[in-house]
Formats: sequence, C-alpha cells, structure tokens
Amino acid sequence: MGINFKVIDSLGIPLVMCTILLVISTGCERDINIQDTKPSLTDTIEPDVVEANTKFGFNLFNEILNAEQDKNIFISPFSVSLALAMTLNGAAGTTEQAMTDTLQLQGNDSETINTNYALLLQALKTSDPKVTLEIANSLWADQYFTFNQDFLQRNTDYFGAEVSTLDFADPNSVDTINQWVDTNTNGKIKEILSEIAEEEILFLINAIYFKGAWQTEFDPADTRDNTFHLADGSQKQVPMMARDGQYPFYYTSDFTAISLPYGNGRVSMYIFLPSQNSSLDQFLENLNAENWQNWISQFHEQKVWLQIPKYKFEYEINLNKVLSALGMGIAFDKYLANFKRMLPSDGPIPIVNLFISRVDHKTYVEVNEEGTEAAAVTNVGIGVVSAPPEFIVNRPFFFAIHDNETKTVLFMGTVVDPTEE
Repeated sequence: MGINFKVIDSLGIPLVMCTILLVISTGCERDINIQDTKPSLTDTIEPDVVEANTKFGFNLFNEILNAEQDKNIFISPFSVSLALAMTLNGAAGTTEQAMTDTLQLQGNDSETINTNYALLLQALKTSDPKVTLEIANSLWADQYFTFNQDFLQRNTDYFGAEVSTLDFADPNSVDTINQWVDTNTNGKIKEILSEIAEEEILFLINAIYFKGAWQTEFDPADTRDNTFHLADGSQKQVPMMARDGQYPFYYTSDFTAISLPYGNGRVSMYIFLPSQNSSLDQFLENLNAENWQNWISQFHEQKVWLQIPKYKFEYEINLNKVLSALGMGIAFDKYLANFKRMLPSDGPIPIVNLFISRVDHKTYVEVNEEGTEAAAVTNVGIGVVSAPPEFIVNRPFFFAIHDNETKTVLFMGTVVDPTEE
C-alpha cells in the first residue's frame, strides 16, 4: 500500500524535547558541518519548496504551542503539508492563494508545486536497511458525487495517491478507511475517523510510518530510573537510557543540543535542552526556521556522556483553528471557499460549493534503547453545501413588473441592448 522512503531530518520534522545529561570530555573535539554529512536532495528540486516545508513546519508547531499549553506535542508537519498539497490541486482563486501562502509556497504555480513534491518524495528514498519511512496517500470519494478527473489524476500522478469510491451512507465505509490507516501506519494508529458527517463527500489522507534503529544502540542493562524535573518544580522518577560516544553536539549559554543518528547517519534525532537558567518556554520563543538552519549548521562532533528518557505517547489534534490562524481560514468557509477545480469541468453550473470540513492529525512515537518508531496520519475532509446558483444577465432578456397582491402585471418588456436609451 505504501512506498518505502527514508526521511530527511531538515524537512520540518518536529523536535522532540527531552531531558538529557551531557558531560563533555576534553581533547576529543572535531568540527563537522552536519549539512555536509547528509546526502543532498535531487538537484532538480526547487530549494524554495524544501524551505517552504521547513517554514510551514515551524509555523504550524508554534501555532499549536499557543493552544496546547504544558502538554506533550508530537506532529508531522510533512504529513500535514502533503495532505494539504493534494487538496491544493482542487483549490482556485483566493482559496488557492491562501493555502499556498500558508504552506509558504508563494510564487510557485500548481505545476511547480506538484512536480517538486513528486521529486521530493523520490529523493527521500535511500537504501539504509536500519531506517524505514513508508509514505502512503489516498483519496476516498463518495460514490454518489462526481469529481473532476484532472483533479484526481494529478493526485495520482504526483503523489501516488490511491483513489477509491465508497458509499458514505454505509457505516462500513468508516471501517474501510480506518483499516487503510491501520495498515499504512503498521498498526500504530488504528483510526482517523469515528464517523462521516452528512455533508462530507471526500477525504484526502496521508499516512507516514517511520522506524529507525540508533546507529549505536543503548544497552538496556544501563537503563536506570532517574529524576526528571517538571516545569512546575516537581519531580518524577523515569527510566533513563545511558551511554557515551562521539555525537554531533552544539552548546550555547541558552541551551545544549545533540544529534543522535539512525542507521548510516542520514537521519538523526536532534534534542535541544534549555540551560538551567532558562526554560523550555524561553527556548520555544526563538524556535523558527531561520534559527533552526543556523543552529544545525554549527554542530561539531564531541565525545559525550548522555542520558535520555524512554518515552511513548500518542497525540491528536484538529487543525482547523490552527490553519485558520496561519492564514487559510477561507478554505473552511462553507460559502467563500473555492474548490471548483475538484468539480467536473463539463455539464451545467453546479449549485453546490465545496469546503474543507476538517483537518485531523494523529501521531504516535516511541523512543527506546533500540531506536525510534513513529507514525502520523493527516485527514483532510471535504464537505459540500448547496450554494446560490449564479444568475448572470449577460444576454437578451424579458422582464415584468408585477403587483403581487392583486396579481396584476403592470409592465413587461424585453432588453436586447442595455446601452440603448
């Protein structure tokens, strides 16, 4: 069902904030530019599109922080970006512009965006046997609604999306879609839908499954309970994995950071630990795409003793308000949204309007001695609402003036040339 890809860590993949104890050994430092240790993307990919994913990722993460205070957060901005990019193929007018701006893809036409997403997916493929990323896209359409074939074909050609039709009135349709989600996240996310609303006629879904073994695994025998200090000053005992080794490392007065590579080193987890005289909130105030690029360019390899907690959790969020705050609120407006490119181009003018009914995002992550397992699903629901039919008087017409109480026609006439006096 999915396509095997290997992930690149600079594509807006979210940071995982953990407690980490670092003791630096002197005399073992060797400067390394982290950027130089990673394979470059295919030369034909527009750099703006790669940068757009990173900018959108941090914008999305920071906007979620505003709504999700003092909670574990784990998102896949790339999953959200992929689902919205597929949806973008059906958008037009100000709706298309708002979505393009939110995705930070300003100045790129539809063909450029689609082509670069296809190239980006292709560039994510590697042969690292210790790292797996499976990316799958799908469109699920109500069998009683007709969609523009060009819209469907674009998502098939560029995003490798499977297109299926179901009877949305049949409760089994929910199970069918959830089974696809379960399969394409290796069982880590069981469902994305609990029901299909009466107004919904299409779902565009992205699923991502990641599993990476540490380049050097932690010995479970070295895992011990240790103190984790919470933001409110309280403490908890948590299992902490421990080891020493050579790791890309970065230190400032505000935070300490480390890069833990998976497999052959193309993929890494970056951990940023605020200093004791700072806080996670203060660090997050400076978290943006520009600072991110600056920070990861300054890592150098260092011998380090480290401890990080084992953890596992699930996260879910409805992104309607978040994405509206980022500038694409028009896409959720039942009457102002413009997704006419999803509709058939031939036939009579439709008296319906399409809009995004929901953008749901679910994730799973587990970090242990062996490595990291993570999954994400993003679902973009498309709803339909009856819209006032267009009535453009742009040809000769008849008109009448009628008294509605006496049913008397007072005047009537025709207009063949409105400019004639």
